[in-house]
Amino acid sequence: MDLRELFRLALASLARNLSRAILTMLGIIIGVGSVIVMIGIGTGSKQATLAVIQNMGSNTLIIFNGGSSANSRMGPMAAGGVEVLREEDAALIEQELASTSVVAATPQVRTSQAAVFQSFNYLTSVQGAGEGFARIQGWTLKDGRVFTKGEVKGQAKVCVVGTTVVKNLFPGGEDPIGQVIRIGKLPFEIVGLLASKGAGMMGDQDDVIVAPYTTVMHKLMGRDRISNLLVSAQEGRAQLAEGEITALLRQRLRVADRDESPFTIRKQDDLVKMMGQQADVLTLFLALAAAISLVVGGIGISNIMLVSVTERTREIGVRRAIGALRRTILLQFLTEAVVMSVLGGAIGIALAGGTLWILRSATSTPAVMETWAVALGLGFSGTVGVLAGFLPALKASRLDVIDALRYE
Repeated sequence: MDLRELFRLALASLARNLSRAILTMLGIIIGVGSVIVMIGIGTGSKQATLAVIQNMGSNTLIIFNGGSSANSRMGPMAAGGVEVLREEDAALIEQELASTSVVAATPQVRTSQAAVFQSFNYLTSVQGAGEGFARIQGWTLKDGRVFTKGEVKGQAKVCVVGTTVVKNLFPGGEDPIGQVIRIGKLPFEIVGLLASKGAGMMGDQDDVIVAPYTTVMHKLMGRDRISNLLVSAQEGRAQLAEGEITALLRQRLRVADRDESPFTIRKQDDLVKMMGQQADVLTLFLALAAAISLVVGGIGISNIMLVSVTERTREIGVRRAIGALRRTILLQFLTEAVVMSVLGGAIGIALAGGTLWILRSATSTPAVMETWAVALGLGFSGTVGVLAGFLPALKASRLDVIDALRYE
């Protein structure tokens, strides 16, 4: 009996018990579909997150207060208990390292404040930075201008805004340039509109207002210390910049050689690597959880095939009596199990594709259809079919011809 005949018999058997076959395949359908969807969401989220980080500037370094041991426990965005960084450090780094490794540097502070325009009120992230923030963080202007060095020095109440803020404060489509909004209790004039960068797992990058750090630090936050420094390294010299900045700041702070630095430097490459590893682990756990459905589906197929062998005992006896070999019976039932499993896998793949498309279009969830995940799901479903169908097929092939013909 050739392979085409085996497939024909398998499909005919499934068609005779269509409802039971569909219910049996349900575990495989859900399992394969879930694995592909989970991998798609995990991979898409990873890509979106890495894009968010890289959009900050491929050669950006972030310098935090606190030693590396403290920040390793609290995360890369944590600040240490002692605030040793000063706003003058940005100018020092630019002045001393411009010829070797650094392009620009700026102090930075962050807070959350309600922005108000007329009757519209919106809670957003307010970032204080120097006039060079756009070049360091990879921002481009859609309209208007960036605040000047003189405005930073004079603590001017001017700002540039992201597109998400504009949508919430100016829903009628008004031109935001030149408008005065209130941030906290202070009026700020909008002088620039940032081009959209999009959103990811780390949040909406366009949901931001950027103002002179002196204004935000002193007038909005009521503090006299910066949170961190942003530094843009020369192309391909981020590693060199990290070493030179470390040496320069340790010298300025008079840190002994044996002591740990009271600050931490994080490169974009470090953040990309860390976020990539975290996303990979999360995707793996999600896929493993979804794969449990495949195991359950395989058990269901095995049970149904055992029932099918019992129901078709006389059929097996007749086939053996007219010359069918044990191997032919084994292949017949094994093919039925594999066809059922692979067919369920194919339906699961189709449903997963539809689900990922809906997630992308309706909820803007970053989700992708990975080719390797589709191949993995289909291959795994075929493997499940072989493993689940082998014992029932073996049982069918070993039935005694006389006993099978007498079976009622």
